[in-house]
Amino acid sequence: MSVRMTLLSATLLMTLGASAQAAEPATFRNPLLPSGPDPWIVRDGGTYYYMATRGDRLTIRKTSDLTRLADAPETTVWTPPASGPNAQSIWAPELHRIDGKWYLYYTAAASGHDDDAHRGIFVLENAGSDPAQGQWVDRGQLKTEHTGIDGTTFVHEGKRYFVYSPYVGPDSVLSIVAMATPWTLSGKETIIARPDQSWERQGGRQILEGPEYLAGPNGDLFLTYSGSACWSDDYAIGLLHAAPGSDPLRAESWRKSPRPVLAKDAQQGVYAPGHNGFFEAADGTTWIVYHANPGPDMKCTAKRSPRMQPVQWNAEGHPVFGSPAGASTTLKAPATP
Repeated sequence: MSVRMTLLSATLLMTLGASAQAAEPATFRNPLLPSGPDPWIVRDGGTYYYMATRGDRLTIRKTSDLTRLADAPETTVWTPPASGPNAQSIWAPELHRIDGKWYLYYTAAASGHDDDAHRGIFVLENAGSDPAQGQWVDRGQLKTEHTGIDGTTFVHEGKRYFVYSPYVGPDSVLSIVAMATPWTLSGKETIIARPDQSWERQGGRQILEGPEYLAGPNGDLFLTYSGSACWSDDYAIGLLHAAPGSDPLRAESWRKSPRPVLAKDAQQGVYAPGHNGFFEAADGTTWIVYHANPGPDMKCTAKRSPRMQPVQWNAEGHPVFGSPAGASTTLKAPATP
């Protein structure tokens, strides 16, 4: 073989190798950031928006590649007033695109009263195309029947609903109500789940919180939630299911899985996984984002870090979550837009 042919062959091999390398899917390992309780991700077009509990403000990171979330600048979009019903303990933000506007739902407590009796869910509105910019208008507190936390909203068969975790006696339960507008509730609330399983009563409290809606491929309705006290290593994610055609406002429509669908895994180094959200990647796949601790007995602090992994679907059209992926597990990254 001539020198020229040898060089051509070497060049071809290098080109093919580079092409193969470029074609390899991006990968990542959890956690996405060292800190980020109550994480939330939503995609709009070519951009993923990320939020988490910061305590004293609301912030957004935006990126086209979630594996590079740590490189995305964190922009503060709202700070609470010095006094009033939403002055402190700013928790569990959720960003939703509704009828061409952005809405931010968050939990807050009243000034001078940082306790369960003075917590509620509040709403901000932004008419701009980019939620990290523009003006946020305060739409006030949702007029829920009880004090509570962790509000979320979803649409089913053209109707919008609101689900949250109210304090009812010694329990934190899950309640649903219809919505007239993104900041106005309509009609009577219905309690659809109570902490009646032993795994939902760990850590000294009976708690269901962090409800999140997931639409099934066959028309089923699913609501995940977090059970037990967040400072317990046994804090975990449970699942409610309503069959296609069910009325979400009827308590009897919902059936609870007897065991958590995502729980601690000491071998993976994942403890107290909970407070999740769902987002759709650019290729249409469904992903769950949640927080967890990397070690035991780390309680309920800012050390809880955000993690994500794909959701699978079984033959019946029900979600399959698998085990929580720890730092030693390499995952294929969500599709970039």
